[in-house]
Amino acid sequence: MLQRLLSTIALTSALLFSVTTFASLKVGDQAPDFTMKGSDGKTYSLSDYKGKQNVVLAWFPKAFTSGCTIECKSLAENGHLLKEFNAQYFMASTDDASDNERFAQETKADFPLLSDPEGEVADAYDVSFMGYAKRHTFYIDKTGKIVMIDKNVRPAKSAEDMAKYMKMLSFEVVSD
Repeated sequence: MLQRLLSTIALTSALLFSVTTFASLKVGDQAPDFTMKGSDGKTYSLSDYKGKQNVVLAWFPKAFTSGCTIECKSLAENGHLLKEFNAQYFMASTDDASDNERFAQETKADFPLLSDPEGEVADAYDVSFMGYAKRHTFYIDKTGKIVMIDKNVRPAKSAEDMAKYMKMLSFEVVSD
């Protein structure tokens, strides 16, 4: 009986692991559409930008924590580097909208912080981990295709790195 139970547990674990492995997003995949509330009170959907703008979606674990504060301030203080491109950039977390609104105010974020308190979008992007989001940044082209996933985000250099990657990915430069 114990042997059968252990075999069932092993098989279930293997099936769950294989489903997770196949569910992982990769470069070339269509980005999952999302609709999330922003720190500015507006609602944002990926589909709103299709055919118009590239989108950069930077997931972060938790508002008001050290690394996330550093990353958000990097984007707020160096947003001029990002605004050179025809791209909408967001930070996103599983925090409540009210927390992200206060966090955006505290860090002087001049861009939307998106909230996914139920974690459904984080799950779709395969960044969910124990109720938080992993610090991964998705670069999505105008067709909705994922063209890069940065899993090694450096919070203090986040804006500089985003600008470098947008240039490397040939994101359209906004003309003056």
